[in-house]
Amino acid sequence: MMITEKNHSVMFILSGFSEYPELQVPLFLLFLIIYAVTVVGNLGMIVIIRINSKLHTPMYFFLKHLSFVDFCYSTIVTPKLLENLVVQDRSISIKACISQFSIGVTCVVTEMVVLAVMAYDRFVAICYPLLYPISMSPKLCAVLVTVAYAWGIISSIIFTYSLLIVSFCVTKIINNFVCEYSVILSASCSDKHFSETIFFIFANLNTLSTLIIILTSYLFIFVTILKMNSVSGRYKAFSTCASHLTAITIFYGTILLLYCIPNSQNSWLFVEVGSVFYIVVIPMLNPLIYSLRNNDVKETFKKLMHLKIISQ
Repeated sequence: MMITEKNHSVMFILSGFSEYPELQVPLFLLFLIIYAVTVVGNLGMIVIIRINSKLHTPMYFFLKHLSFVDFCYSTIVTPKLLENLVVQDRSISIKACISQFSIGVTCVVTEMVVLAVMAYDRFVAICYPLLYPISMSPKLCAVLVTVAYAWGIISSIIFTYSLLIVSFCVTKIINNFVCEYSVILSASCSDKHFSETIFFIFANLNTLSTLIIILTSYLFIFVTILKMNSVSGRYKAFSTCASHLTAITIFYGTILLLYCIPNSQNSWLFVEVGSVFYIVVIPMLNPLIYSLRNNDVKETFKKLMHLKIISQ
């Protein structure tokens, strides 16, 4: 059963952080600053990579798309969060809620695949450096990124379909600030077994498959680094992986913490804070993580700022 006219009248109320009215203004200002930094950081990273020829490498090609996905994901959720912090009416239609979820899933799954591809890129660069220019050709990089976006869209279609086939009968208060799969499905008044099974299979497939690629790649990388005789060579090899390791540790660590704890009433605050970190903060952190350890990025940023000052 697809969404019916009855379903169109169903509304969700995103009540996230409403239990702390005295924090509404401080949270609004905090999230506004985070969103501004996210937009500037990710779009700035894309511009810097495009204009600096030294950064026209596979790793930064993938990073450019990671920044784009982070920007899109944050933009899908954060403006609605900011709106809910300053208005009394926190309702959202079932259609809008599922649309937000659908686009969000596309971004999250795409990011998972891109992070796995970046791990593979580091594996080839460190374990087979002589073959790296051939193995990671521009054509292959374009194919890998296309696969990442395509699988993100396919996963989103599958998850969205599993929500569209159920019926929604009542207005539901969601104790969160974002439309997640579990909270949308909780408002269903029809059989949810098939939808829950689909979500379980594909959510675990996406997480485990990308994690296996990442962990396998880094297992070979660490073995190769340990075999190096030069201390400086080991440091250089490890430093090229440090930013990516930091990003995947934060990303997957937050996901595992969020979805491996029971959703009891006592854990709602943890879930809300964890969701904020996962959805709002991580897209801001990624460009900072990758830029802080890269002199080429910092030098290009300084030149851009210098040109801006001169033009003024």
